[in-house]
Amino acid sequence: MTTKIARPPRTKSKYPQSESIPSPYPPENLEELDMRETIHVARAINMLEAHYAPWGNVFVRGMDYLCWNTRTPQNTWLGPDLLVAFGIDLEVAAMWNGYVIDEVGKPPDFVLEVASQNTGIRDYTVKRDGYARYGIPEYWRFDWSGGDFHDQPLAGDRLVDGEYEPIPLTTEPDGTIWGRSDVLALDLCWDDGNLRFYDPAAGRYLPDVKDALEERDAERIARQAAEARAEYAEAELRRLREQLRLAQSE
Repeated sequence: MTTKIARPPRTKSKYPQSESIPSPYPPENLEELDMRETIHVARAINMLEAHYAPWGNVFVRGMDYLCWNTRTPQNTWLGPDLLVAFGIDLEVAAMWNGYVIDEVGKPPDFVLEVASQNTGIRDYTVKRDGYARYGIPEYWRFDWSGGDFHDQPLAGDRLVDGEYEPIPLTTEPDGTIWGRSDVLALDLCWDDGNLRFYDPAAGRYLPDVKDALEERDAERIARQAAEARAEYAEAELRRLREQLRLAQSE
C-alpha cells in the first residue's frame, strides 16, 4: 500500500532559479550511469519528442530531478529517466533544470524508469511509492534484460484514488509484451529487449532514430527517382516535339 504524505505548502518563487536544482548525475557521479540504460532512455525521448512535436504543448524530458518546489528537502526529490507532461507552458517548464511542479502548475502525466543494475530494485519499490505521492497518473518500468533488474520486463501502473494499480499486459506468442498507456494514447512494448511505442491510431510503431534515418533515406531515394523520371519524360517530350517540327518543315 502506498504511504500517503501530505503535499508541502505551495511556495511559488518570483523568478526561475534553474541553478538551484543540481543535475542528478554530476561529473563525480557519472560512474553510476549504465550506458545500456541511457541508450534506451535516449531512444525513448527521441521517439516521443518526434511524435508529439506537432502538438505544440507536450513536454518530454529525461534524467532530471522532479520535485514539488526547490525548497522541499532534496531527499524527497526523485530523478525519473523520462517524463511527459501535456498542456503546460513549455517555456516555464524549460526554465528549470528539472521539473518543478509548483512552477509548472501540475505533476507530469507520465513517468518511465529504465532498469539498471544499480537502481533496479529502487525503481519498483521506493520510486513507485514516490511517484504515487506526487500524483503522477501513469508510471511505467522497462527492463531491457527481461526482468533481471526489475520485477518484470515491462510494467505499468495507473493512479486510482491516490494509489497505483497495475495496468494489464499482454504477452504475444513471439514473446512481445505490451500494455496500453491511456495517457500517451500509445501501446508500450517490450520487444526482444527493446522498448517500442505503438500508435494504434496510425497502425504503426513510432520510428526510432535508426528507423527515421532509414525512412528519410527511402524518401530521398524515392524523391530522386521521381525527379529522374520527370526529367526523362520532359526530355522525351522535347525530343518528340523537335522531331515533329522537323517533319513539318520538310
